[in-house]
Amino acid sequence: MAILTVRNVPDEVHRALRVRAAYSGRSTEAEVRAILRDAVMPENRVKLGSLLAEIGKAIQLTDEELVNFERDRTPHKPVKFD
Repeated sequence: MAILTVRNVPDEVHRALRVRAAYSGRSTEAEVRAILRDAVMPENRVKLGSLLAEIGKAIQLTDEELVNFERDRTPHKPVKFD
């Protein structure tokens, strides 16, 4: 898991985070993680696979046509920097 350091947070912002965390019953650190998660991964985000499936349904692709969109699971060869 990554570590993130945020410097120069204004006092009023830090105070508001502490209040918000207390209200939510979390530590300030846990509250910041929740805020970041909700900001970059909202529940209503459109996922690429779901979007493509909906497009396929909308244009009524056949099973034979869908084979062209299956994921290639062949392992890739590692890059060599010789």
